[in-house]
Amino acid sequence: MNVARFIARRIAFNQQKSFSRFIIRLAISATVISVAVMIIAMAFTNGFQFAISQKIFSFWGHIRVQHFQPDHATIAEELPIEKNDTVLSLIRKNSEIKSVNAFATKNAILKTNETIEGILFKGVESRYDFNNVNRFLTEGRWVRFPDSGYSNDINLSSHTANQLQLKVNDKVLIYFIQSNGSPPRARKLNVAGIYKTGIEEYDKLIALGDIRLIQRLNDWTEDEIGGYEIFVKDYHVMDSVNSAIFYSLPSAWNSRTTEELNPNIFDWLNLQDQTIVIVLIIMTLVAVLNLITCLIILVLERTRMAGVLKALGAPNSTLQWIFLYHGIIIAISGIVLGNLVGLGICWLQQRYGFIPLPEDMYYISKAEVRIVWWHVVFVNMATLVICFLVLIIPTFIIKRIQPVRAIKFV
Repeated sequence: MNVARFIARRIAFNQQKSFSRFIIRLAISATVISVAVMIIAMAFTNGFQFAISQKIFSFWGHIRVQHFQPDHATIAEELPIEKNDTVLSLIRKNSEIKSVNAFATKNAILKTNETIEGILFKGVESRYDFNNVNRFLTEGRWVRFPDSGYSNDINLSSHTANQLQLKVNDKVLIYFIQSNGSPPRARKLNVAGIYKTGIEEYDKLIALGDIRLIQRLNDWTEDEIGGYEIFVKDYHVMDSVNSAIFYSLPSAWNSRTTEELNPNIFDWLNLQDQTIVIVLIIMTLVAVLNLITCLIILVLERTRMAGVLKALGAPNSTLQWIFLYHGIIIAISGIVLGNLVGLGICWLQQRYGFIPLPEDMYYISKAEVRIVWWHVVFVNMATLVICFLVLIIPTFIIKRIQPVRAIKFV
């Protein structure tokens, strides 16, 4: 039988009222709070980063292939490229690629009797996978594509629709700006549906329609497009996929990831990782300092017991392990309860969304949760290991205890 473990368990689960019992409960509570906060912080940060990045990826894909334009703005009209079946087949052969969609954009002005609004008209093909953006649709339907000609449908953002006081099935006059300096070309389109991404930069600017309308307005052929949007199966591999397809493109073409095209948003998201590191350090220090304080008080309270055991021949190492086991029991109790509290709050947020966020500032209407299980395991193991290593320090007090004085200690 392990004597140190037996005595530690008897001390830890002693039901007698004492000051040390209060301190133990306080230490466990501090560990519970620390572990729960770390789990919640990591889950909420992961959810925040994932939700916003997925919104951007859903709207623009993971990789964009266009004509090479070094000074080209992120959201602006593109120089045309001609469809290349050889290049397209090479891209689609990549097992990490989910789909490839052609698109083109054109500057335009929407006009009603009361007001006007500038937009960037994004044209897509009939093969476009609207499943990527279905969650953004708030009213109506997506654009329908006729077999011939071009679609007269347009999808507006809720911001643009509200500015122009338009509803589903209303008609709107749109003037397309011609890049060659000729007068704008007007078309009357039907508002088929209204969407909302929550990303102000997109909601204030983008409207969806038929790419064939842009081809006709720009006097392009059927094979001329603005570029390709590439969706990958796992967004973590988009950098490697982009590097793989770049060298298969014609010399005048270029491919860039959506992260490269939106550095301001993704740099902001990456800053959250630094915040998480700070939170983890602070919470770990809180747990460790509380456990150290608790163990020092326990050692002082059990000085007489330590003196008796020393007088009976117990070595210092046995006494050290008694209090070390005691500290580990407290740490494990706090970690287990902390997991229950942290994961419980995450589950409640996932189910009920009781923590709202201002969407105009954070791009999402509620705090999103994404639990990465290896993060949870890391928090638990790191907390346990650090606590174990630090708890060794107070046990050195035991080496200085003299049996005669300790037995008289009151």
